[in-house]
Amino acid sequence: MDTSFLLEPAFIIFIVILSIWDAVWKLIALWKSARNNHLAWFICIAIINSIGILPIVYILIHRDRLK
Repeated sequence: MDTSFLLEPAFIIFIVILSIWDAVWKLIALWKSARNNHLAWFICIAIINSIGILPIVYILIHRDRLK
């Protein structure tokens, strides 16, 4: 099994960008869930690694609605 692609600079850059993407969304969602006292959401977002999908879902569901 050839795993030499794991050391390629493009792959490493992709992983770094993906990690930053996930961290930004996760921090925003954790902050919002803590401010809204949503303990279950906070725990799920903190534990589950979803590459930003779960935090984005939380933010979309619980966004402030403009009137």
